[in-house]
Formats: sequence, C-alpha cells, structure tokens
Amino acid sequence: MELDELKARAKKANAQATNWKMNLHDLSEELPINWEKILEVAQTCYDAHKELAEARAALKAAGG
Repeated sequence: MELDELKARAKKANAQATNWKMNLHDLSEELPINWEKILEVAQTCYDAHKELAEARAALKAAGG
C-alpha cells in the first residue's frame, strides 16, 4: 500500500474505533437496559481497536 492509502486506512480505523468506544460507553450508562448486547458491542469495539492498532503499525512501518 502507498503511504496515502495507509494514512486513510488509519484515519478511517480511528473514526470507527472512536465510534465503537462511544457506543460501549453509552451502553454501559444505560445498564441494566440492553445488557444482552454487552458481548456484541464489546467484541465489535475490540475488533475496531485491533484494526486501528494494525493500521497504525502498518503506517509506522511504512515510515508515516
């Protein structure tokens, strides 16, 4: 990937991770309502942050 593509990937991953972090936060504030969604939201949040970490590592490796 080119550096610009890696930067775009990292930017998109950051936005998604931030969005899922807020979804998890909002869910926690509403508990015990929707407690059934904890695992689903937490897993999606985890996956988004994993993607962000991988995107940042790829960007760093490429010198960006």
